[in-house]
Amino acid sequence: MSLSVDVDELEKDWTELSDEYRSLEAANQQYQELHERLEEMQEKCTKQIQHQRYRMRQISKNLKTYMTQEKLTPEDRDKVTQLEKSIMKRKAQIHEIEQGLPQQNSQYLKIILGDVNVSILNRNDKIRYKDEYEKFKLILNVIGLLLSFLNIVFNYRALELVFLFLLVWYYCTLTIRESILKVNGSRIKGWWRLHHFISTVCAGVLLVWPQGEPWQLFRSQFMYFNVYISLVQYMQFRYQKGVLYRLKALGERHNMDITIEGFHSWMWRGLKFLFPFLFVGYLFQFYNAWTLYRLTQHPDATWQIPVLSILFLILFVGNSFTTLMVILQKQTERTENRYRLMSLIASKRQKTTVRQPTNEGAEAATAKGEPTAVESEKTK
Repeated sequence: MSLSVDVDELEKDWTELSDEYRSLEAANQQYQELHERLEEMQEKCTKQIQHQRYRMRQISKNLKTYMTQEKLTPEDRDKVTQLEKSIMKRKAQIHEIEQGLPQQNSQYLKIILGDVNVSILNRNDKIRYKDEYEKFKLILNVIGLLLSFLNIVFNYRALELVFLFLLVWYYCTLTIRESILKVNGSRIKGWWRLHHFISTVCAGVLLVWPQGEPWQLFRSQFMYFNVYISLVQYMQFRYQKGVLYRLKALGERHNMDITIEGFHSWMWRGLKFLFPFLFVGYLFQFYNAWTLYRLTQHPDATWQIPVLSILFLILFVGNSFTTLMVILQKQTERTENRYRLMSLIASKRQKTTVRQPTNEGAEAATAKGEPTAVESEKTK
């Protein structure tokens, strides 16, 4: 009898589980329908964005043609200016809409990962991934600093290879993560992305540089260079993190902006003291290039030496030029803003000066008993 009761209980449990499974099937069916609907809406939004951009290009082209006309009234010019402002605003709006839609992978990601969708549609997940990227850089930077210091103290080939392999893996991973961040709205661009690709190649060449006298002559200098660069990057990370947090809170920076090894215009506030450290690091890169160039004349020199010399020289030129351009751009903006402010103050003073004689003339006319312009108008 007890066995029969147990079986009945089991059948009852199974019946309840079957009911729950039917609920699961219904939920899954609804999920599939919503997913298909989501893909349809994503495709529809993408097509409409393409249409918007096509029409804006046509309108911009026609505006340029229209502006070439000789006789344009001030009213027409105002309309053109307003249209140009509207187009710029619409471009920004479309960019914001795109952040919630899947993006095409870059060619680099397609080669590395294949045609896999790496778009992160949830805003919180995007920010979380970006924060993980920052933590990854910080942790690997500290590990690299420790390994560089150990390689200065101990001259073991195995320890060198561990450090060099770490550099290759770090920069490879960094380029992949940055490409994923780029797909998801991060605005890192230009030289600072290329810098990491060149560093990846540089680390790979260092890894295959055979043991010999030329390597031993360059080894200590390279390890000291890495110690210095790691310390500078750590300082940059700490200060850039704080500045980015404040600017994002004020709405002046994008949530997907990241810390970089160089200098951007938004870092101007409070980070100018880093200039000497940055340029010392760049000069260190040039010194590495010069040392390697001299080592090319060594009897045991291999092909890695001239290649590394060129790569370090490229890094020096690229870093120095980009940072100087940012500084010049910022100084130009400050000068322009200063002149605009001075012009605005001068125009206000001029208006005040013009008004004063008018008021004095009105007072004199009143004293003589003559009607003022306002009184004459009222009389009329």
